Amino acid sequence: DWDGLSSLKIAGELPAGKFSAAALPVSSAIRIFTGAPVPAGADTVVIQEKVKVEGGQLFIVDDKLKKGSNIRPKGSQTMTGEIALQKNCLLTAAAISFLASLGVDTVKVFAKPLVSIIVTGNELVKPGNKIGGGEIFESNSFALIAALKQLNIEPAAVDIIADDEEMIRGLIKNSFENDMLILTGGISAGDYDFVETALDACGVIKIFHSVKQKPGKPFYFGKKGKTLVFALPGNPAAVLTCFYTYIVQAISHFTKKEYFSILQLPLADDYKKKTGMTYFLKGKTGLDEVAILDHQESYKMNSFSIADCLIELEAEKEYFKKGALVKIQMII
Repeated sequence: DWDGLSSLKIAGELPAGKFSAAALPVSSAIRIFTGAPVPAGADTVVIQEKVKVEGGQLFIVDDKLKKGSNIRPKGSQTMTGEIALQKNCLLTAAAISFLASLGVDTVKVFAKPLVSIIVTGNELVKPGNKIGGGEIFESNSFALIAALKQLNIEPAAVDIIADDEEMIRGLIKNSFENDMLILTGGISAGDYDFVETALDACGVIKIFHSVKQKPGKPFYFGKKGKTLVFALPGNPAAVLTCFYTYIVQAISHFTKKEYFSILQLPLADDYKKKTGMTYFLKGKTGLDEVAILDHQESYKMNSFSIADCLIELEAEKEYFKKGALVKIQMII
């Protein structure tokens, strides 16, 4: 009941964490601190920079003050009965804070998929060791671990083994307690490619094997019980291409989250390819276009290491002109 001219009697103070059951008397004010509930009878808060206190009387020096100023009305964020978060909402840091502020301490969530990795190859040597004739440094396990961590998933198991069918079968059998199994290498048609026969022997039902795409043509997908099985070729660029193109979509099914944006952008330059296969090319986006990087071969990772997207070029088209819209999947 302030008329804009009179002073108000200071009736006390109310710090955060305290509550006043008594109504504020007429022609009175109470000193209130941020976070404290406004007592009954009060409807406006004046910041202390806009008041003067003399002899226990409060003088307001804010000619723009309006009723309701500096008060957070009850229910202004979330009303009783209102849905706070929709089903399948991602629990970000802000979402968790929001739920905690409502007093919610538990919610039902989707479990992260348990993923195991098996990398095969007689020629593989762990980085940091000396390399001999016919050997290469193993990189696929590092790529897949890092790619899974992009999705906030830690692999349940990682094994690097030689091209030995019995050993491969043993590891495969131990992986069926997990939701997903990813293998690399040994899935083509060579004399030392044992992965498909090992999967058959372990009772994996093949859904398909070989895709008309480049890189990653030998890509294999199967299933046993609840476990999804992905067998990827051994070349490192093919491994990551198949991961971002297929495995991310499978993980999205478990987590109910979309991870990477799908866009359309014009090409920065002309490009010619062979027909009959879909190409997935490492690309780099600009402000309003996407450039196809050099070194697209499946064994090369120098261009992949600076790429921020995969460019998808449809199978039956041969020429792609500069400025043509192409589908891209972001990978960062």
